[in-house]
Amino acid sequence: MPTYALALVVVAALAHAGWNVLAKTATGGATFVWLFSAAAAVVWAPVAAFALVVAPGSFGLEGLGFVVGSGALHALYFVLLQRGYREGDLSLVYPLARGTGPLLSTAAAIALFSERPSVLALAGGAIIVGAVLSLAGTGGPAAGGERGRAIAFALATGVAIAAYTLWDKRAVGPLRISPIVYYWGTNLAETTLMTAFVAHRRAEVAQTWRAHRAQALGVAVLSPLAYVLVLFALAHAPVSYVAPAREMSILVGAVAGTTVLAEGHRRRRLLAAVAIFAGIVALAIG
Repeated sequence: MPTYALALVVVAALAHAGWNVLAKTATGGATFVWLFSAAAAVVWAPVAAFALVVAPGSFGLEGLGFVVGSGALHALYFVLLQRGYREGDLSLVYPLARGTGPLLSTAAAIALFSERPSVLALAGGAIIVGAVLSLAGTGGPAAGGERGRAIAFALATGVAIAAYTLWDKRAVGPLRISPIVYYWGTNLAETTLMTAFVAHRRAEVAQTWRAHRAQALGVAVLSPLAYVLVLFALAHAPVSYVAPAREMSILVGAVAGTTVLAEGHRRRRLLAAVAIFAGIVALAIG
C-alpha cells in the first residue's frame, strides 16, 4: 500500500472515530442523520465549489448516477448505525460494523475487481478484522434481546459499508471523479433522500437540533473529512488494502469507549489494539 495512501487513511481514522463518539452521545435516529447531513452539505459547499473549479475530474450522467446511488447507500448506513447505537454500546456496535465491512468488501474486491493482494497483506487484513470482531465481546451488560438487536443492526451496517466502499471505488477510480466533488454530491443526495423521512417530523427535528446541535455540527465536519480522505486513498490504492487499514479508527474508538464513555474492558481493548497495529504494519509492508 503506498505510503501517502496509508497516511490519508490514518488521518481519516482519527476523524472517523471522533464523529462516531459524537454520534453515540446523540439520539434522534433519522432526524439526527438528516441534521448533520444537511449541515455538512452547507459547511462543505465552499470546499466543493473550489474543487469543482480547480480539479473537477471527470463527471457526466454516469457520474451523477453514482452520486445518487452512493447517497442512498450512505443514508442507509447512517440510519442503521444510529439505530445500532440506540440498541447497544459503542464498543459492541462499532467494532462489529467496522469489522464486517472490510471483510465483505475485500472478498468482493478480489472477486469483482480481480485484486490480488499479497499473502502478507491478506494476513494483515485478517488480523485486523479478527481483532476488531473480538472487541464485540466487550459490549456492556445489555439484556439478551437488546444485545441481539444491536448485533443485527451492526452487521447490517457492515453490509452497507461494504456496498458503498465498492460502489465508491468505481466512481473515484475508473471514472476518475474528484473525491471532494463526488462526496459533496453524495452528501447532497443523501440529504435530499432523507428529507422525505423527516418532512413530517418538524417538531422532532427541532427538538433534536436543540438537544444535539454541537454533535450534529461536529459530525458534519468530521464525517465528510474522514471519507473524502478515504476516497483519495481508494483512487490510488486497492480496496483490499484500504478497507482493512481504515480499521485504525478502532484504536481511537476503543480508547474512547473506555475513557469518554466509560464502557470498561480496558485490558482486552488494548490487546486488540496491539493486534490491529500489527495488522496495519503487515498491510503497509505487503
